Amino acid sequence: MKRFTTLVVLALFLIAVPFAMAAETKIVWKSSGHGPASDPSQIFHDEACKAITKATGGRLTVKPFVGGSIIPVYKELDAVNDNVLQMAYTCPMYNLDKWSAAGLISSRPGALAGEVLRAWFDYAGGAALMNKMMTGYNVITMPGCLSPLPEEVFLHSKVKIRKVSDLKGLRVRCMGDGGEVMKKLGASVVIISGGDLYEAMQRGVLDAFEYSTLASDWNMHFNEVAKYVILSPVRAPSDPQVFFFNKTAWEKLPEDLKVIVQEVVSSYTQKQHEYLIAESIKAVESFKKAGCEVYKLPKEVEDAVAKAADEFYTAKSKKEKPIFAEIYNSMKNFGKAYDSMK
Repeated sequence: MKRFTTLVVLALFLIAVPFAMAAETKIVWKSSGHGPASDPSQIFHDEACKAITKATGGRLTVKPFVGGSIIPVYKELDAVNDNVLQMAYTCPMYNLDKWSAAGLISSRPGALAGEVLRAWFDYAGGAALMNKMMTGYNVITMPGCLSPLPEEVFLHSKVKIRKVSDLKGLRVRCMGDGGEVMKKLGASVVIISGGDLYEAMQRGVLDAFEYSTLASDWNMHFNEVAKYVILSPVRAPSDPQVFFFNKTAWEKLPEDLKVIVQEVVSSYTQKQHEYLIAESIKAVESFKKAGCEVYKLPKEVEDAVAKAADEFYTAKSKKEKPIFAEIYNSMKNFGKAYDSMK
């Protein structure tokens, strides 16, 4: 009887071991940012990946990759859709080739200020609208995944912009809908990745460019290639970046890991926003000390940009798919409601 009992226990052990091993199977994800290694958005992406790995005790290991190192830069969501990446941190506007409405939840003229944009995204249906926009694509996002970031620099420029006519013929890097608005004002818009801007300015390919916040731009040594730092929120009152996930990979995650990922991502997107506000304040003085002229964009030019943007979005809302107007009006109404409290 004792021998029989031992055999039964052994058999149960042999059956249980594979199940236990399966339960402890480690999940490995790959995630890419969109910027060079020195870009704060890339740094915070990498730190978030490491924090997820640590918080899950290695049950979910997220391997971070620098923008362009595993797939072409700005093609992060294509890679997420194809499950080459399971996670990515990128700007919605880099996906205008798939969804024209992506430019609305981005660094666009007339958008919501940073903290208001995050509130809309998290609590007023913004994330759900973005998922609706991406219907048919194996990619999702969720509340907490958007880092609004402070307003972008209007332009780093070799040329001083004093009046609207100074924009005519200006060879400028300006992404997304902001680029379309600048075209309406006569600028010659060029699409160049953030990591190539320094060299493009050195070689004379560009006269001016926009790229993220003062803090990010100081770290990328743009003071060495552009004398003028022109400030205004009119072109991009915020510079949102969003974490996206492969939908299938997300749905396979155990529920406790989903909670951890959401909490870690939400924490790091908020931290990045606050950090860049503080660092951008410091960066103003750094640019000045480096010999750059930092000044506010003249109101004449601001008004012209705002007018061109309003005309652009009014016309576009009438001809695009319904989701475009749905997102645009949702943001606009939320902004009006917010302003009514002031």
